Amino acid sequence: MSLIQTQYLPHVKETRARLETDAVVRTLLSPDISPDLMARFLIEWSARGAYMTEPVDGWIRGAGERCIALGQEKVGRQLITHAKHEAGHHLMTLQDARVLTEQWNASHTQAMDAEALVAQAPTAAMREYRQVHDEAITGDLPLGQAAIEYEVGYLAVVLVPRILARVREVLGQGTLDTLTFLREHAEVDVGHTALNERMMEGLLSTHPEEGRRLAAFGARGLDCYLRFLDDCLEAARRSLGTGVTAAAA
Repeated sequence: MSLIQTQYLPHVKETRARLETDAVVRTLLSPDISPDLMARFLIEWSARGAYMTEPVDGWIRGAGERCIALGQEKVGRQLITHAKHEAGHHLMTLQDARVLTEQWNASHTQAMDAEALVAQAPTAAMREYRQVHDEAITGDLPLGQAAIEYEVGYLAVVLVPRILARVREVLGQGTLDTLTFLREHAEVDVGHTALNERMMEGLLSTHPEEGRRLAAFGARGLDCYLRFLDDCLEAARRSLGTGVTAAAA
């Protein structure tokens, strides 16, 4: 049994369980979700997702540089190399937002402006998502950054494919094909997750007591992302006039 399983996973189990139980997850996976609500949610997710995604390569590189400064040369170099693969991914979310908005405007009288949606003020969950990354990178446990990516990667490989399957059923293959960012990350994050796991396993082999602290960073990151998804859903509901169950900011 790996150290990740014994020293880390028990401390994120409760937060991971929300990938099945949170209201936003149940709504998105419901066979009763309306096409308009799903379409508007995808627009919000893509438009607001640029804020969540643009700093990723800098976060990973920063964690690597911090590791090197703390004497963890090997893992630091691994992170810096990995950061290069994440550069510019937010451009995919921007393009997806524009295409989805064009599709919406072609079939609805309620026209939207993709650039205005991207420029929306970040919600509390979005701001905290950036904050938790910054705390990890500037502290004495920079691999907390890897733990955050590990948990968001877990969401990408466990939950996102289920959402994409629902998108295909509700909106069709054409809409699914426009979701370049989500489709790619549902596939490539398997490899990224494996890298993060190896790095954390290496740390735990010499400092098993850090499992709880790593998990605290990971759980906070995953919590922020789930709240972000809820913000996107509630923004979609407000725009459709279908009622609001939680504040979006």
